[in-house]
Amino acid sequence: MLIGVLCGLATCALWGLTFVVPRAIAPFNTMDLTIARYGLFAVASVVLMVNPRFRPRNIKPRLAVTALLLGGVGYVGYFVSVAYAVRLVGAAIPPLVIGTMPVILAIIANFRDRSVAWQMLALPLLLIAAGIGWVNVSIFSATPSGDEAAIILGIGSTLIGLALWVIYGLASTAAMQSPEAPDILQWTGLQGIGAGIGSLVLIPFTSIGTDIVFTGAELLRFILWSLIMGLAGAWLATLLWMIASKRLPLALAAQLIVAETIFGLIFGFLFEQRLPTLAEAGGSILQLAGVGLAIAIFTPNGRRA
Repeated sequence: MLIGVLCGLATCALWGLTFVVPRAIAPFNTMDLTIARYGLFAVASVVLMVNPRFRPRNIKPRLAVTALLLGGVGYVGYFVSVAYAVRLVGAAIPPLVIGTMPVILAIIANFRDRSVAWQMLALPLLLIAAGIGWVNVSIFSATPSGDEAAIILGIGSTLIGLALWVIYGLASTAAMQSPEAPDILQWTGLQGIGAGIGSLVLIPFTSIGTDIVFTGAELLRFILWSLIMGLAGAWLATLLWMIASKRLPLALAAQLIVAETIFGLIFGFLFEQRLPTLAEAGGSILQLAGVGLAIAIFTPNGRRA
C-alpha cells in the first residue's frame, strides 16, 4: 500500500504542473502545448514498444478501445479544459474545483452502496461549497467591469475538466482492478497512443500558420516545458497512477487527488511570485477541511461513528 500511496502522490505533483505551465509558455498557446505534450507521450509509448515488454499483447479489444479513449478524450480534453481555465481565471479556482473529485467519487459510491447516511455529508459539502464560493466571490469583486464573462468561461471550463477527470478516474480504476486487468506498461502505452491521436484534431487551432513572434529563449522554454509535460507529466505520471490504481482501493486513490490541489496552488503562487490572498487561503483551507472530513466519514471508523 505504501508504494501505491507514494506513486499517487508523485503523480499528483506532476499533474499539479497543469495549473501553471499554460501561462509559462507565452507567446505559444494552449493548443501548441497540448500537441507537443501528447505527441511526445505517443512517441515515447511507440518507441518503448520496440521492447516486447511494452507491446499491448493479450489485451481484450474492449479494454484496448477504453485505453485509447481514456488517452484521447480523458487526457486531451481534461488538459485543454484546465489549461484554458488557468489562463482565464488564474491560479486559485481550477485546482480548488478539481480538488472536489474525491468527494464526488464518494458521493457516486454512496449512491451505489448507501454506505453512509446523506445527512453525514452535509457539513463537508457545505465547507467545500463555502470555500469555493469565497474564492469565486472575491475574484468577481476584484474583476474590472466587463471581464466577468472570462471568469464565467473559466469556471465552466474547469467544471468540464472535473467531469472528464471523474470519468477517467472511474474508468481507469475499474479496468486496473478487473479480473482481466491489463499489464500496466502496456496500458500506459495504449493511453499514450490515444492521447497522441486525440491531440491531432487540435492542429488547426495551434499557432501553425499564424504570425506568432517569439525569441530563441521563448522557443527553448516551450521545448523544455513540452518535454517535461510529455515525458514526466504524461507518460511517467500515467504509469505511476496506474500503479496506484492497481494497489489502492478507489476510495483511497481518489483521496490522493487532494494533493494535486495543494501542488497546483503552490505551483501557481510560486509562478505568480506572491502569497495567496485572504480569500484564496481561507477558501483553500475550508475546501481541504471539507474534503478531509468527507474522507474521514467514508472510512470504516467514520461510518461506525
